[in-house]
Amino acid sequence: MRWRFAFSRPSSISLIWLLIFFSSSLAGPVFLFPHTRVEAQQVEFPGTSPVEFSARLVWKINGRTAKAQLFVKNDRYRIEHMGGVKTELGYAGVTIVRLDEQKIWYVFSQRRMVVSVPLTSDYLLPFSVKMEGEIDRKLVGNSVVGDRSAMLYEVAVQDRLGRIERFFEWVDSDRNVLLKLLSQDRDWFVEYGHVVLSPQPDYYFDPPLGYRMIEAQEAFIPRG
Repeated sequence: MRWRFAFSRPSSISLIWLLIFFSSSLAGPVFLFPHTRVEAQQVEFPGTSPVEFSARLVWKINGRTAKAQLFVKNDRYRIEHMGGVKTELGYAGVTIVRLDEQKIWYVFSQRRMVVSVPLTSDYLLPFSVKMEGEIDRKLVGNSVVGDRSAMLYEVAVQDRLGRIERFFEWVDSDRNVLLKLLSQDRDWFVEYGHVVLSPQPDYYFDPPLGYRMIEAQEAFIPRG
């Protein structure tokens, strides 16, 4: 999968468009949450909206593991990638997800540029203990995630197409916080470590001052 970007620059006559293609260093899109793809409609957090907190984020997709620092404030969150996300435009060090804007902003510090793409449900991180489409939940027992005690559950979820996926879910029962979610049916998990419940600054979730904003649309490029 690649993304198509339309760069616009005002001129006295018209807008000048330049198409640039780039792909992530990961093989394919980085889908963070197991959802059916949703386009052209409002994307919302599944379950209860998250409170404000920070955490160390780890996720694994098809054998590839990534780490980041995560900051969450109600309907928005910020991911500071360890090592950045490599693209043909350089390294995107920060990703900002804004549900109120229905946008994802990729921040390229070296270029002083922000690339904005439409938000889809593929990019939503799971925060709620109760999963969207949940049809069954069984308590497995006590467990541990990092240095936190947790309750381990087995959860079955049905998506909008009727497909069922099974998960193991670790929950900090003292704070009712999701600590880890792991799929039993594919090579995928997400984990939150060192979760600190605290207010987060508003500016964490805004484009940096003085950066150029570029609007883009996601496009699937045929192979071969």
